[in-house]
Amino acid sequence: MRNNITPFKKDFMIDSSSIFRHLTPEEMAQIPLEQEPEFYKRGTIIYSEGQRINGFYCVQKGIIKIYKTGFDGKEQIIRFAKKGDIMGFRSTVSRERACTTAKVLEDAYITFIHGDIVIDFIRHNGNFALELLQIACKELGEANDYITDIAQKTVRERLAEVIIHLKKEFDLDNEKYLQISLTREELANMVGTATESVIRLLSEFKQDGFIEIHGRRIKVLDEKALVKIANMTD
Repeated sequence: MRNNITPFKKDFMIDSSSIFRHLTPEEMAQIPLEQEPEFYKRGTIIYSEGQRINGFYCVQKGIIKIYKTGFDGKEQIIRFAKKGDIMGFRSTVSRERACTTAKVLEDAYITFIHGDIVIDFIRHNGNFALELLQIACKELGEANDYITDIAQKTVRERLAEVIIHLKKEFDLDNEKYLQISLTREELANMVGTATESVIRLLSEFKQDGFIEIHGRRIKVLDEKALVKIANMTD
């Protein structure tokens, strides 16, 4: 099992898009690369809102949904984390409790790096600290966009935009299906509406020839039409 895991573990740390590419050999030596990443099965809660997090969760394989829970118990999906992404950094840096919950959507391998090590990287490695700040700013910008969309866009426009965003983030397989499988409830939690509304609108998009649906799988047939519906710039 170790031989199967080690290759993608190393790729994750030195990948050109990884924040850890900024680390010096001495700093890299502080990360327990000799340890196998922990396996998390679909449905597993990695951390919950209100929990103390003292470190980074680094996704090496799989997909994790990150969400907040409303007073009515309804989830609001904030974002998804996939290979190369980090989770829990805001709580680690701010020393505050987690404001979101992370739940495994597709079986995942995740490496945990202790908070003291992360803080040391931030203090002594300017490139690492700068990229972490850029990641935080990007997430803040996306949150601001979502607030604007909720206030100004219709549910139909928001659903079309969500499909386009999922396509950009996860791309399509050879058959043009989204490479992420979500329930209707999860889609509704992203859009910010009732599940029934998403079911109805997906049916309309299908009838109009914009998408094709097979169970949870969505095939994008007319991306330009969805971009136009969402009032996005192509």
